[in-house]
Amino acid sequence: MKQKAIENLECPLQSSKVLLSIADALDAINGKWRIKIIAVLLDGPKRFKDISLQVGNITDRMLSIELKKLESNLLVEKKSVGYTDQAEYELSDHGKSLKPLVMELIHWGGLHRKKVIDNLH
Repeated sequence: MKQKAIENLECPLQSSKVLLSIADALDAINGKWRIKIIAVLLDGPKRFKDISLQVGNITDRMLSIELKKLESNLLVEKKSVGYTDQAEYELSDHGKSLKPLVMELIHWGGLHRKKVIDNLH
């Protein structure tokens, strides 16, 4: 369905509308951590510490900042767990729509890594 939307654009790919859409998408998911956080949450809701452990090498402060940015972009929702002060984070429906993109990045990243390593030898 999204592919049809791209094919049906009446403007060239270099148009300001297309480039604005790309800029909006990159603004929502850019940075070293956001795609990794989204990928971790594709498996389902997680507590803060579980996200931190799975993402790896991210400080609690940075994870907190990135989760807030993902929330403000409507990609992640924070929900209270029971009667405790604990919370879980999960992808919103909008965030779940990123799954095909994340899966394609995983695929392309593997191909890219192999090509670069093969080129070094």
